[in-house]
Amino acid sequence: MGKTLFSPFFQHPRPTLPVRPVARKPGAYVRLRACFHNCHRLPFLLKVIPRDQHCISRKHISDSALKVMSRLRGKGYQAFLVGGAVRDLLLGGHPKDFDVATEATPEEVHALFRNSRIIGRRFRIVHVRFGREIIEVTTFRGHHENSTEQPGQDGGNQARQSASGRLLRDNVYGSLEEDAVRRDLTVNALYYDSGTFEVYDHVHGMQDLERRSVCIIGDPEQRYREDPVRMLRVLRFAAKLDFAIDAETARAIPACAHLLADIPAARLFDEFLKLFLAGHAAITLDKLLEYRMLHYLFPETAECLHRDDTALALVRAAMASTDRRIADDKPVTPAFILAALLWPVVQREAQHLEQRGDPPMVAMHSAAQQTIAAAAHHISIPRRFSQPMREIWEFQLRLQRRQGRRAAELVEHRRFRAAYDFLLLREAAGEDTEGIGSWWTEFQELPPEERLKQAGSASEGKPGHGRRRRPRTRRSNART
Repeated sequence: MGKTLFSPFFQHPRPTLPVRPVARKPGAYVRLRACFHNCHRLPFLLKVIPRDQHCISRKHISDSALKVMSRLRGKGYQAFLVGGAVRDLLLGGHPKDFDVATEATPEEVHALFRNSRIIGRRFRIVHVRFGREIIEVTTFRGHHENSTEQPGQDGGNQARQSASGRLLRDNVYGSLEEDAVRRDLTVNALYYDSGTFEVYDHVHGMQDLERRSVCIIGDPEQRYREDPVRMLRVLRFAAKLDFAIDAETARAIPACAHLLADIPAARLFDEFLKLFLAGHAAITLDKLLEYRMLHYLFPETAECLHRDDTALALVRAAMASTDRRIADDKPVTPAFILAALLWPVVQREAQHLEQRGDPPMVAMHSAAQQTIAAAAHHISIPRRFSQPMREIWEFQLRLQRRQGRRAAELVEHRRFRAAYDFLLLREAAGEDTEGIGSWWTEFQELPPEERLKQAGSASEGKPGHGRRRRPRTRRSNART
């Protein structure tokens, strides 16, 4: 018998997952079918997986999340662990974040936890804080036909869509079944009941985990129009989990990709962080290139990578370096990845300005400003990251000067290490830097007094070295 999803955790073969009816509100199953009548994988049948047929253990769940669910159940509300935590636990992982879904409204949850606050307008959720840990609690979402929005109403049971079908607000509350089909991906729509130790699967999420497939719930094109960012989420989870993308889910992406242009630049920056700072940046980049989605985040970069193999090698090297640092639990910064992604563009612009007659440093400074300003039309770049990006780029010119006291002082600069690492990536990608990377590798290992001597010897023989500038004579103003 071949291995199944659960075989690493149990010594005996797993039986077929049972289909067991559970008590639910009258008509809930009808609504479940009617919501996504275009889905290519209907009908959805609820599967309840008992404790002895899955590998989730409460000892791997945050005590804070267990407390939240216990208190909600104690007050008569349904409460489940949901989303990525359940998925990762079933895959044998150790999730860092734990989300809870409940039938209690945000106001009811907030009333139960003094250490909580309600956030968001597009999706109203509750953050329950336990020290440095935050448990995110969401209310079961329902279908839009259940909306009771009134003009001027600011909270409650509401939904609002744009003319293109994009959800501007989705605070319609519903049942557990409705919440399951309102989620994005089948593998993220699994619910764990810490009271009965059962896993609830409404949308064949277990099947897709076993198939190692990322699948949108419902009609893919409709779901992408509701929220175009779902396309990025599909690629991100396919990269993170090393899963294939369901054929129907993938087929709708090209027709809907242009909808990302309607997403606010600030939200796309948040997605950028999730895409490239989760430890799977290299394969995520490949997915974005494969589905031609990088164009909607960094259009000029996508153009450069398409025609310049050296630029593509540099960006891939930066992504692989970031993944290694995350795996080694070393700090990473979005500024470094952004500097790599936009370097082909800023380098091209700087060369054009130099050909026009600008000095190299002036050209680099102007090109950096223009490149960042153009990129900000698509994805916002906070100043705390744009300033280090400029410094990394301008440092590439400063590292070319290896003589004198200033060269010795560069090693002590706070941005030297990032700029030096960036230089090595450029060389590894095939850029011609005249071998200055190896010189700086040896130079920074020297004691401070040796650095001055080395920098002095590097400047010997250069034209003009040793000359003294003639002192300026002050011309006296003769009175007439």
